[in-house]
Amino acid sequence: MIYNHVIAIAGRQLSSMILAPLRLTLPCLIVAALCWLAIGSSVASAASQPVTEGWEYRWGDSPIDANGVPTWTETSALDQWSAIDFPSNPPDRNGRNNVWYRVTLPAGHWHDPMLYIFSVDLIVQVWQGDRQIYQFGEFDAEGRGEFAGWPWHAIALPPDYHDKPLYFRIYSNYIDIGLWGKVAVMEQQALVPYILKNSIKSLIVAGMCALLALLAAVFAFVRKDDQGFSGIALFASSSALLLLAGTDASQLLWHQPLVWEYLEAGSYYMVPVALGVMLTQWRGTRPARLLRRLWQLHLLYLVLAQGASLLGLVTLASTYPVFDGLFLVSLIIMSVMALFDIRQMSGEQRLLLAVFGVYCLLLIADMAVAHGFLPWVRVPVSWGVLLFLLAVVSISVTHYRQIQIQLQQMNARLEQEVAERTAKAEALTLRERRRVKMLTFENEKNHLSDAVVAGLQRCVSLTQAMELLVLELPDLTSPLRGVLYQPDALCTYLPEDCWRQVVSWGYNSNPSSPLTNSSTLPKTFDGLINLPRPTRLFADIRDLPSDDTDLPAALHNLCLWINVQKAESGIHTIGLLQLEVPEYFSANTTEYGIARLYFSMDQIIQKIGLTLSGVLLQDDLQKFSYEDALTGLHNRRFFDRLIKHERAVCLRSQRPLTLLIADVDHFKHFNDDYGHEVGDLVLQRIASELAPAFRESDVVCRYGGEEFVIIMAGASSAQAKAKATGLCERVQSLRLEHEGVALRPLTISVGVANWPDSTLDPEKLMGLADKALYRAKRNGRNRVEVSSSG
Repeated sequence: MIYNHVIAIAGRQLSSMILAPLRLTLPCLIVAALCWLAIGSSVASAASQPVTEGWEYRWGDSPIDANGVPTWTETSALDQWSAIDFPSNPPDRNGRNNVWYRVTLPAGHWHDPMLYIFSVDLIVQVWQGDRQIYQFGEFDAEGRGEFAGWPWHAIALPPDYHDKPLYFRIYSNYIDIGLWGKVAVMEQQALVPYILKNSIKSLIVAGMCALLALLAAVFAFVRKDDQGFSGIALFASSSALLLLAGTDASQLLWHQPLVWEYLEAGSYYMVPVALGVMLTQWRGTRPARLLRRLWQLHLLYLVLAQGASLLGLVTLASTYPVFDGLFLVSLIIMSVMALFDIRQMSGEQRLLLAVFGVYCLLLIADMAVAHGFLPWVRVPVSWGVLLFLLAVVSISVTHYRQIQIQLQQMNARLEQEVAERTAKAEALTLRERRRVKMLTFENEKNHLSDAVVAGLQRCVSLTQAMELLVLELPDLTSPLRGVLYQPDALCTYLPEDCWRQVVSWGYNSNPSSPLTNSSTLPKTFDGLINLPRPTRLFADIRDLPSDDTDLPAALHNLCLWINVQKAESGIHTIGLLQLEVPEYFSANTTEYGIARLYFSMDQIIQKIGLTLSGVLLQDDLQKFSYEDALTGLHNRRFFDRLIKHERAVCLRSQRPLTLLIADVDHFKHFNDDYGHEVGDLVLQRIASELAPAFRESDVVCRYGGEEFVIIMAGASSAQAKAKATGLCERVQSLRLEHEGVALRPLTISVGVANWPDSTLDPEKLMGLADKALYRAKRNGRNRVEVSSSG
């Protein structure tokens, strides 16, 4: 049993030398795998265009003309072609081994296009007209050939690949005939990253298998009288070779598809041999004749199948179905025998048996996909191998660590190490208590600050919010004492403003004494330019020095500015907070604790500043909250005020500004035909399509009648045109009905103007967009026109 094997060997020095690299290398491999999974979205499959439509097939083989060109590739030969969903296994095969497929590839914006095919059964030629652009395998004069492997195929496409259909000449004496797996157009430079992404998981698991196989083989060699590790070594080595040969990346390492196919087949056929050896060894002294005969039968089949294939008696591909059936029967027999012996198995063996069951299910699923019982998908067989290996390694490493702990306990130096660690633990415990106390204090402040912020968010004006803040600051900054200054005119922001004390607070050394003003700070400051500068703190709490380091004396007093962001004029300071440390607090707190408190206060004030900015912005937006009664959109009054604001912002920030005017085509005739009530309902329906067609930051308004305007701040002309085109398509596709009666479809025309692309004066955007709209109407409606000059 594995437990006994590890216990017996772990005491030897050689086992320490062997398991040491295992303990170091295995975590590295696991971390590499997890990192790959974490960045999978950034190394995702390159953009590709699957070819899933337009396939046709034709049984037989094409005659060859005098120039060596198949006559079926001529465009005039249009008869006897039948449609098929996917170019694989057409109906009515009736023993035929030659088939042709054709398809016209979809057009796309590719720099260097290629056609990727996961696999082909068995050999193929690809023609475009009278040009042969690809061949895999060799066709003889009768259109037949030999099995050459199942690699992926990358077919370079000419620039005009979408103008002519591609023809695939295929020969297969296998149970399947045609293409297999994914068929897609992609960039040639994206092929290698795509292959590596699909192979990296299997390569990582294969590396782990190879490492485990090496270590298990060494263990089996050292303990020749105990062959418990030989089955693991055999299974790990065959799994490593199976995963490596079966990955797409193997063709990048060595482009010999048939050689890799022999390696994959041999390792695949070796899997039941390894499993049978392991189960036989687990049974110990109990009879295992049937198990032994099973794995010996599979070993014999491996030799016969590979030998007959190399001698040309059979094809390697034809040996797979026979093996799959034999393997499935063997799996059932092995599973039944394992279930009968489960009570006699140890906990570790039961774990391995469960993982082995998962692995077998994945193998069966892979067989079902290979034989067409399930639709094509990449079955993660490597994950089953990984689970099995991790279970073996975790059990071995766990037992090894237990032995090491027992040996360390007998070591004479253990007491000294324990003493040193105890001293360190006490020091860490003391430090941790101080840290927990500080974190608890900060947590209370954070809860209080959250409550203050919630109260500020409920305020409807900046003045109301500042009044609430004045009331909450003493409790929020306790146990610090301080003073809050504000300008005479809160929203004026003039340099000549006089800044006065609004509130002051502080405690003396007696906590039971009433609140007193013990501040020595001035009552006023003459203007914004004379305000004391804010204290420079650490950018991040992790930048604070350790708690046994003296901090600068400047941090014993704190000056914080309360800033708000105003859309029209930027950042403004509306409050000045001066904080001091009371004597009783500084006497009982480390400088590190004071620094953390200051840092917490700074973060709280910044959060309050952001909240006040939101209150100010909400107050400003409330002034513009004008809504069109019919459509629910903003009305023209809102637009007129907002466009002035956006013009000022774009000039100050040099950010593009785009204006769109949309008008419903022939809406007057629509009203004449159906009435204004129906017209109003249709306008509401069109208005509901406007917002989803644009970004969340864009502003949509009803300008009047059937006209709508859209403000796209920060958007280029191309972005606006793309959005407007999408809007035209959405409106055109609307199915309009009224009281169960279908109405005539409507279209919409859009004019676009952009600053600075269309004009250097943002005041002209409205006129330019209107001219572009008129041009769209004149050029046939249901279109988008962009103003190019102003």
